Amino acid sequence: MPGIAKRLPLLPAERALRVIAGRWKSTLLYHVFDQPRRLSELQRLVPDVSQKVMIQQLREMEEHGLVHREVYRQVPPRVEYSATPLGHSLRPLLLALCQWGQQHAAALNEADRLAECVVRPAPNAAATLAG
Repeated sequence: MPGIAKRLPLLPAERALRVIAGRWKSTLLYHVFDQPRRLSELQRLVPDVSQKVMIQQLREMEEHGLVHREVYRQVPPRVEYSATPLGHSLRPLLLALCQWGQQHAAALNEADRLAECVVRPAPNAAATLAG
């Protein structure tokens, strides 16, 4: 992955934002947190994204070590995507961003326009968030 590091910013916060930037990345990552998902499952779960964009964003997350792509050699080939340990480490960050988004909307009197916050903390996240 040395080529990836050359393209990413040196400032850690900017690097983190660049890695997770993408209209659908957080949503796709959320759906692979709890179990591996096939591309067709992800398309049903996130119907507003085109297949081309979905594959592009999954490949970017794979390149950055957030998602693992498993290809099963069968006919027809089966491909599953799952979150890596590095990808799972983003769960508390996505939860915090979701909560901040709710606070921001409330401050601007727009809370009624928000979709539901769907990032659930991991079962053992209480110790991680408290520490």
